[in-house]
Amino acid sequence: MPSVPITFLSDYGHADDFVGVCHGVMARIAPDARILDVSHGVPRHDVRSGAMVLRRALPYFPPGIHLAVVDPEVGGDRGAIALRTADEDRILVGPDNGLLSLAARRFGGAVEAVDLTRSPYRLEPTSATFHGRDLFAPITAHLAAGAHLATAGDPIDPDEIISLDMPLARAEGDELVAHAITFDRFGNVTLDVEHEELAMFGLKLGHPMSVNGVLAVYTTTFADVPEGELLVYEDAYRTLALAVNRGSAAEQLELELDAEVRIRPA
Repeated sequence: MPSVPITFLSDYGHADDFVGVCHGVMARIAPDARILDVSHGVPRHDVRSGAMVLRRALPYFPPGIHLAVVDPEVGGDRGAIALRTADEDRILVGPDNGLLSLAARRFGGAVEAVDLTRSPYRLEPTSATFHGRDLFAPITAHLAAGAHLATAGDPIDPDEIISLDMPLARAEGDELVAHAITFDRFGNVTLDVEHEELAMFGLKLGHPMSVNGVLAVYTTTFADVPEGELLVYEDAYRTLALAVNRGSAAEQLELELDAEVRIRPA
């Protein structure tokens, strides 16, 4: 049976050998599996940022085994899990700290899950501080090589998996109340409104609007407004976002994480 693809996301960065060693462990167990790096630049210990990247990126990767490690409580009381999603039969592997929850929800939710703590596929001895190498990587590789999820650990109720609490956009009269949920290095701001929800809020391309009292236009790309001007647009992941042409929307609007963003017709 040919190996299925593996994707790998972490907050390990590339200055140390952590990513390379995990690759090596997986390659020894599943030498035919292709390992695709999603990102290793997630901010250190930032579970929520990792969960957001995983949710928006995985639809662009083939179904397979998806390893994610952002694990500030490694060696503590947090669980270690693998889960199967309802849609596309994907398996996600990582700490049970909310990291996997948003991606699982995007693919229809978890329909099967196992606790990996006593997995027969873990490396021995198992380090208390490097579960990426000794627990998650070998289990991921065995699953990619054809092992069944049920053999990787003890069954648990998928409904008991830790889920991240995220702010929810809402309508207040003619005003859309959204939230700033991620920022990129250009100062663009992702809001908690996905493509499927846009019709609900009645936004219309080309129309002027007020964003926290600042005039903006709902448009398709940065060049549609003069340099220094604010725009509302759908980003590359079809999520509503804010940007300033050649500038920073985060700075111009003085936004922090989860800050309310009030959008209404101008």
